[in-house]
Amino acid sequence: MTIALILGAAVWADGPSPTLRRRTLHGAKLYHAGTVSHLIPCGGLGQYPPTEAAAMTALLIDAGVPACAITPEDQSTTTLENIRFALPLLNTRDVIIVTDAYHGPRARMTARAFGLNARISAPPFRKADPMTQFRGAIREIPALLLYRWRLARLTATGQKPK
Repeated sequence: MTIALILGAAVWADGPSPTLRRRTLHGAKLYHAGTVSHLIPCGGLGQYPPTEAAAMTALLIDAGVPACAITPEDQSTTTLENIRFALPLLNTRDVIIVTDAYHGPRARMTARAFGLNARISAPPFRKADPMTQFRGAIREIPALLLYRWRLARLTATGQKPK
C-alpha cells in the first residue's frame, strides 16, 4: 500500500490558492489512477480558515475521492511538521509526497530523515504560474540548507527517528 502525503500551501481569503488546488488535484489523479490507496492532506491553519487540510479534503471529495480514503493532518505549519505529524497516521513507510518540483528535494530529504521510503510526484508545471515557481525555487536554496541543519540537530538530540 502506498500513501500520498499532499503538502499544504496557502488558503486565501477567497479559498484555496492555485498552488494548493494544483497539488490537491494531482493527489486525486494519483488516487484515481491506482498509484496510491490513501491520501493524507497536510496543513494547519494559516492566515485564513479553514485549515489547509480541510480545504484539500473538500477538493478531494469534489474530485471524486471517497472520504474513507482521506485522513487529514491539520496541525502542521511547516514541511518538517507535515512529515512529523503525518507519521502516526501511516501504516506504511512507502509514501509519495505530492508537492511542487522545486519543493521536492527538501520534502524528500525530510521524509527520508524520518525513515520513510519517499518519492516525489509534482503536478505539471504548465498549469503553474512561472513567477510563483521561480520565487519558490529561489526560496528553496536557503530552506534546503536550513533543513539540513534542523534535521541534523533533531538527530543529535534524539528527537527524530533514525
